[in-house]
Amino acid sequence: MDFYGFYTGKIFDAYEWLGAHYTPEKTVFRTFAPQASRAELLLGDKILPMQKIYNGQFYELEVENVKPGEKYEYRIYSGSGYTDHADPYGYAMELRPMHKSIVCDMESYRFNDAEWMKKRNSMKDKPLNIYEIHAGSFKKPSDEPGSWYNYEQLGEVLIPYLKECGYNYVEFLPLCEHPCDESWGYQTTGYFSPTSRYGTPDQLRHLIDMLHENDIGVILDFVPVHFAVDSYGLYKYDGSALYEYPNNDVGMSEWGSCNFMHSRGEVKTFLQSSANYWLKEFHFDGLRMDAISRIIFWQGDERRGVNSNALDFVKTMNKNLKELNSGCMLIAEDSTSFKGITKDTEKGGLGFDYKWDLGWMNDTLSFFAHAPEQRSEFYHKLTFSMMYFPDENYLLPLSHDEVVHGKGTIANKMYGTTEEKLSQAKALYMFMMAHPGKKLNFMGNELGQFREWDEKRGQDFCLLENEAHKGFHEYMKKLNECYLNESAFYEDYEADGFEWADCHSESELLYSIIRKSKKETLIALFNFNNKIKTNYTVKIPDGIKNAEVLLCSDSVCYGGNTDDAGKLYELRQSELSCSLPAYTGLLIKLNK
Repeated sequence: MDFYGFYTGKIFDAYEWLGAHYTPEKTVFRTFAPQASRAELLLGDKILPMQKIYNGQFYELEVENVKPGEKYEYRIYSGSGYTDHADPYGYAMELRPMHKSIVCDMESYRFNDAEWMKKRNSMKDKPLNIYEIHAGSFKKPSDEPGSWYNYEQLGEVLIPYLKECGYNYVEFLPLCEHPCDESWGYQTTGYFSPTSRYGTPDQLRHLIDMLHENDIGVILDFVPVHFAVDSYGLYKYDGSALYEYPNNDVGMSEWGSCNFMHSRGEVKTFLQSSANYWLKEFHFDGLRMDAISRIIFWQGDERRGVNSNALDFVKTMNKNLKELNSGCMLIAEDSTSFKGITKDTEKGGLGFDYKWDLGWMNDTLSFFAHAPEQRSEFYHKLTFSMMYFPDENYLLPLSHDEVVHGKGTIANKMYGTTEEKLSQAKALYMFMMAHPGKKLNFMGNELGQFREWDEKRGQDFCLLENEAHKGFHEYMKKLNECYLNESAFYEDYEADGFEWADCHSESELLYSIIRKSKKETLIALFNFNNKIKTNYTVKIPDGIKNAEVLLCSDSVCYGGNTDDAGKLYELRQSELSCSLPAYTGLLIKLNK
């Protein structure tokens, strides 16, 4: 290992030296514990003293005839006694509540996705439709507590569904090992260990291989800001604040976890080696990085000022991850107005490919929560996002965060009766597709689900036995198909790719959006009122000779009341006139 690079935060491969490295002849165990007085390896029922090496801050032990699957941990001694810790660089861990690390043969799996890896890219000018999933609660083999599909079994049920529904990427909530199911993986104890809830590291590799074989990209939710406080994890690993801040004022996060001290070279090396590990060793196609606002500002609070050390860390990490992993994408979950999130680091940016547009999400859901007679006052919540959209490469999320903790599901956030909620949710999703930006939808949303997400239960696929929800689901499949196939929808960052045909019908709650690509022109018209609008006329580009309806959210086949959507509009010279039922979106292709 490059020790200078380790201490200065310059390397991305520390996991290749630290941790437990198996060969049939011997396994070498190494850990970094600079303030420890001594360290021991607990392997099975053996307690084996480790030797100080290099500058005395690292400990090492070679052990013969160790088998993959054997469990181990480190006993780290300091002035206050000792604590038994899982290996910070360990490749696997026991199922909670146990926590020992597990020896793995990292050379046992051979990927079969060379063709995919060669062609993958960041999808800037391509459709990116992400299905966000919690691996343990998409579907369950039984209702018993702790009943989960393993990674390979999950692939067998998930992949056909993704293809059927029109999602070309899947994003997993964190899969790093974590002690508490309710944290969904956001309080991590194993930054190099795929959670054993769903199987082994090789089973996870096989899942990713399966997804790539079916032309589905895979994104991992990654947590570079904070870690769990469990005593066997990183917390006071060598008796001192090795990974965290020594001061609790900045050391403890709002979630009760420890903030990483990003100014330390060893911490930078740890995190960026972990990020690179998932991309390189598991062939994930991208990382969605959680809580980036807490990296930009101290504790995520703009009043506390910019955390320049953390910013330098993320710039260096992003730049090198892109160079080391061809075609990977990096996504920031960030709610701040900080500039340059998706600009290249060479141009002073942070180097992300995409930024979640949480402003769009909040404004849009707020609008639909109001009764129609109140919406005129909030009309421009749906237009405001286009004031800032050109500033970054945005991704529109309707994520897990919006369907838990008493917030209600996406469908249930809509105002009105059950029927009205489903009608408005269909129109909302068409508005989402018509708005520039890549797309993300959390599992269950596509069912028109009214029950909040619960990590202990699978999604309510039984809803598809109900005609209203079956129609909603069929509509979402067709909408996703339109998004994947119509280039005007996904050439998001072209200057002339979007224009408002109407964004000033405040009293009637009407909107019209024109989307253009090099090949085609689409118009999406919306009535977010509870009254039908007849003779709604908008200007369209010159030279349009004919038009065709691609999708109407009110069609009978999707649970609505419109028999023939083709009769809803009339094309005139440079104008389109239509009749829009209440709570309806109408998508039309304009042909020259």
